[in-house]
Parts: sequence; structure tokens; C-alpha cells
Amino acid sequence: MNMFSTAKTPSERRQALRAALAAEPIVRLPGAFSPLVARSIEEAGFEGVYVSGAVVAADLALPDIGLTTLTEVANRARQIARATDLPVLVDADTGFGEPINAARTVTELEDAGVAGCQLEDQVNPKRCGHLDGKEVVTTEQMVRRIGAAVSARRDPDFLICARTDAAGIEGMADAIDRAHEYAAAGADLIFPEALHTREDFEMFRRAVPDVPLLANMTEFGQTELLTTRELEEIGYDAVIYPVTTLRIAMGHVEQALWEMADAGTQAGWVDRMQHRSRLYELVRYADFNVFDQNLFTYRPKT
Repeated sequence: MNMFSTAKTPSERRQALRAALAAEPIVRLPGAFSPLVARSIEEAGFEGVYVSGAVVAADLALPDIGLTTLTEVANRARQIARATDLPVLVDADTGFGEPINAARTVTELEDAGVAGCQLEDQVNPKRCGHLDGKEVVTTEQMVRRIGAAVSARRDPDFLICARTDAAGIEGMADAIDRAHEYAAAGADLIFPEALHTREDFEMFRRAVPDVPLLANMTEFGQTELLTTRELEEIGYDAVIYPVTTLRIAMGHVEQALWEMADAGTQAGWVDRMQHRSRLYELVRYADFNVFDQNLFTYRPKT
């Protein structure tokens, strides 16, 4: 038993993601900010893991304005992909530069063992998709970005997701036109960012009927939170919850720290903590213990 890598190869996980997108039900990808969270996502029965650029930035105490580097994102993605047999989809922002940078981004993320990456059509450096003041590149520039990414992948099953932020800037008609252009350029999955209502999601699906679509159910943004059943009824193929686990964790961390500072003890939070025994289950402590007890690395000379 290899406890330091997954049971499934990167190729197998990429194939699994493509198969899931082509079938029913909808593919659910909660965001993971650490390998341990990714393992929890797998044990909870989800179909995939999402690595949000906003979350990687936030975990480094940085705003989501294009400050993170390819190295930082690829390293976090590699750590997360190592910890789960689920396919991992990584937010690669604008590809970290020009089309040639997007090509290198795909190569690095392929080497990291993830199942695919998402590229967006914002101007570099980007900003959070649910904030005002965004700008998008021309359709032609984004098509070049996608083309470079597609040409750089060595595994044809590595998935390229194209996100468009155009709906809130140029209007829904432009976002729909871009979706068709991006799919024609080789994008496997289209992600219309910051749609507002169920009616918006329905309109987009009707206008783009033959391409897999991804919905973003992020909190505190511009999008009405729809259930997986509603998204399936509309015809979406995947849904991400990019920042949810980080917000849950940080909400509790901050509350607990304030109460500890006031009370002088963490005792009031013990019943709300993850128990030591559960943590040991997630990190597979027992397996490592057995492995160590049966491994002989040194024999004294006789």
C-alpha cells in the first residue's frame, strides 16, 4: 500500500471527470483549501474537488487580484491532488499572462496530477468575478489563450474549462457568443460567471445547448443560490462551491478565538471541534503506524 499517493492515476481521474460530465447526475465540486479538506470532500461523497484561485490567495492573506503565482497555485494543486482519488479542477485565473504563459500553466498543472484547469477572459491581472470594475479581453484574445492551452496539453483527457465574465460587462448576448467561440477553440467546459437568477442560467443553457456548462454557487455574490436539483433541471453539468469550506472554517476560527480571548480557555469549544480520533482517521494514522512497525531500515553489524 502506497500511503503517499492516490490509488488512481492522474489519467484515470481525468477520464472519470469527463465520464461524469457526460452522464447524470450533476458533478459537484466543493472547493478545498488544503489536502485534508479535499479528503473530507471525498469521504462526504462528492464527485470532484475544486481549487479556487480566490481561496489560494486568501489562504496566503492576499486579495483575489492576480497576485498569486503559477508556482504557488501549482504547488497547492499538487498537494491537494495527492490527497484524494477525486478529480481536481484548478482555477488558473487568466493563465498568468500571455497565451504562452497559459500554455506553460497547463503543462505545470498536468504535471501536478490534476484533472483540468479553468482559464478566464478577464484582463490580466484579474479580480473577483462577483465584484464591479472587471474588464474582459477581446474574444479573439481569449480564443488565443484557449488555443495555447489546448495545444500544450499532452494528455487529451486533461480538461480545459473556459470562464467568461462578459455577462456582467458586455451583456448576456456577448457572453453567449463567447461561449460558442470558446467551445470552437477547444474548451471542454464553459463557465458563465456571475449570472444572477435561475432565469439567467436557463437562458444561457438554451442558447448553448451542446456544450457542458458549469455553475458557480458562491456565497455573498451576485448569484442566486440554486440547489443541485434545480441546476440539473436546467441542464447544467457541473457546479462548484469555491469558497464555502474556507468561509465555514474561518467563521468558526474567528468566533472561537474571540471567545477564547475573552474566557481564557477553549473549553467551551471542545464539543464543536473535530475530535482527535476523527482527525487520525482522515490522515490514516493507523495505516502509517502499521507501516512503520513493519519496516526495517537498519540492522546492526554482527
